[in-house]
Amino acid sequence: MGVPWTITVQATTAAEAATAIGAAFAEVERLEGILSDYDPASELSRLSAAAPTVDPVAVSADLWNVLERSVAIRDTTAGAFDPAVGPLTTLWRQARRTGRMPRADRLAAARAAVGPGAVVLVPARQAVLVPLAGTRLDLGGIGMGYAADRALAVLADRGVGAAMIDASGDIVVSAAPAGTRGWRIAARPHGGHGPQGPSLELANAAVTTSGDAHQAVEIDGVRYSHIVDPRTGLGVVGRTAVTVIAPDCTTADALATALSVLGPRAGPEVAARFPGTSALFSFVDGAEVRQVATPGWPTPLARPATEIGKP
Repeated sequence: MGVPWTITVQATTAAEAATAIGAAFAEVERLEGILSDYDPASELSRLSAAAPTVDPVAVSADLWNVLERSVAIRDTTAGAFDPAVGPLTTLWRQARRTGRMPRADRLAAARAAVGPGAVVLVPARQAVLVPLAGTRLDLGGIGMGYAADRALAVLADRGVGAAMIDASGDIVVSAAPAGTRGWRIAARPHGGHGPQGPSLELANAAVTTSGDAHQAVEIDGVRYSHIVDPRTGLGVVGRTAVTVIAPDCTTADALATALSVLGPRAGPEVAARFPGTSALFSFVDGAEVRQVATPGWPTPLARPATEIGKP
């Protein structure tokens, strides 16, 4: 999926571990052929290419699952997360390359192809309508998390009870390794340019960090993230990061993106709408790094832990 993945398991033998890990990676590769917006032959790309659709297009179970979850999160976050954000992400990538803001007319056209009317689900037929011309689906904010969850399920089917999957910062873990209380993980919200985040001890949970540490651009003296606000079409402003803990990686992945858009003022109230979820907002205020945690955020651990940080 264009980024490094690491799978760590506790197994009885090395052969058993290798077989299970191989099956998990095969599942990730299979899902890339469904969910990728870079591969023109993927199921997602073919659905985008069909826009505007007159009749609902039947989709596979995996694409349906991701789109159904995406639409639910879109609606719960009032559009801070949107699976139809593709036209805006394409335009913003160009802005980051050139260092110039998008032209007003092109931005308006892209925004017209995004929003709640851009993806309509038809549950009775497991089918999708993409009724707006120019809509391009982009599951970059949720597809990796879903693939990590599915890979963990494959490991469980192979008899692996304790595992950690790290999809370049999207991390999901199953049961704790024998003799421990959980998998030890730490976040660096601002990469190497800020203080280390909290050390965590997790089991049967997921954690991901989303922010501008590795992908940002300065235009006219303003720092913008690569994370696009679907409501404006522009990158999130300022040095910010959000770390989310959730019961599954699909939720953690998508919610980290949405909360990055919403920020520490509106974000905590939205995070509270997702059961079993907590978040830590980290942002630079002048020369100071400030943090805001939602209720239920874990108490930091004292001992060193594996670092994470999602570009």
